[in-house]
Amino acid sequence: MSNTTYQVPTMAEMAAKGESPEVLFWVGCAGSFDERYKSVTKAFVKILNKTGVSFAVLGPEESCTGDPARRGGNEFLFQMQAVSNIQVLNGYNVKKIVTACPHCFNTLKNEYPDLGGDYEVIHHSTFLQQLINEGKVTLKGGGTFKGKKITFHDSCYLGRANNIYEAPREVLEALDSELVEMKRCKTKGLCCGAGGAQMFKEPEKGDKDINIERTEEALETGASIIASACPFCMTMMTDGVKSKEKENEVKVKDLAELIAEGLV
Repeated sequence: MSNTTYQVPTMAEMAAKGESPEVLFWVGCAGSFDERYKSVTKAFVKILNKTGVSFAVLGPEESCTGDPARRGGNEFLFQMQAVSNIQVLNGYNVKKIVTACPHCFNTLKNEYPDLGGDYEVIHHSTFLQQLINEGKVTLKGGGTFKGKKITFHDSCYLGRANNIYEAPREVLEALDSELVEMKRCKTKGLCCGAGGAQMFKEPEKGDKDINIERTEEALETGASIIASACPFCMTMMTDGVKSKEKENEVKVKDLAELIAEGLV
């Protein structure tokens, strides 16, 4: 993917031309700085470019939504970060935001309105589902994943917090792969262990880390791909697969990566 040229305009560049995009792609901290999740950002941009979606990013004007600060109990820092972002977003008259991070999604959608930030916020799993349903995304012969067993790990902030269960599964079905569910899925899904700002600290002492428990459930399905739709989940599940020394047989991939690989 390194040779691919990506067209990623910023809001500032578009505003200078007197233009405004259909959607703002909110990249998020993980999508910008995490080495593994940068490839998810690139995959999603590849899909946006290919389908001709008019989008832009904030670039250096984007800062953390404040989700980790609020979950960690620093309400003051959260409000500072949120108000700063809202000023930027409202300054550009942003109406519609798409993000690949459920934490950013939940904060922008459900918590920013209290502080004066009202936007239509869509998670990339729902956005990908819409593109597929509209026939804008075409996959070669069912994609490169035809017949492969894929299991989907529900992100807490996508599933239980926002009731989004079907969109990611419909995206996976478009790949013509075999979707195998873990025993605990959808409303009964198990957290990867990173939510609530737990991502940024070591776990307390116990018998087993949550991500190991969850990875064992994923491996029990016999799937060769664990699909996720969240940067935190991806890290936790990848670490779990490594701890079981299964990284050669089982891959952890984001929905956007799977679709980007199967694009015609």
